[in-house]
Amino acid sequence: MKRAYIAGPFRGPDAWAVECNIREAEALGFRVASMGAVPVIPHAMFRFFDRTLTDQFWIDATLELLRACDTIVLTPRWEMSAGARGELNEARTRGLPVFFAPGELPALATWIRGG
Repeated sequence: MKRAYIAGPFRGPDAWAVECNIREAEALGFRVASMGAVPVIPHAMFRFFDRTLTDQFWIDATLELLRACDTIVLTPRWEMSAGARGELNEARTRGLPVFFAPGELPALATWIRGG
């Protein structure tokens, strides 16, 4: 199965904004799973670890996850996140296919099926 890294904003001005960002990434991840790929959603994986270690640790950790994936899928509003912009740059450097939700989800589904 192909692995799709979900990238987008995590942090926000308050706990509710962070939770909304996480839920948005999870909803996109479910759509990706429904297409047949494994979604890798750092938002959900590390939601309770925010501010427990240095920002650099989490940046490095998420880039390691990205490097194990076959593609990157960006949430709406991804441009608001410095982390997502860095992840997009890393994906492009590695030559990974890049898909922007929601507009490119049909193309993502075709790519997942091998078309």
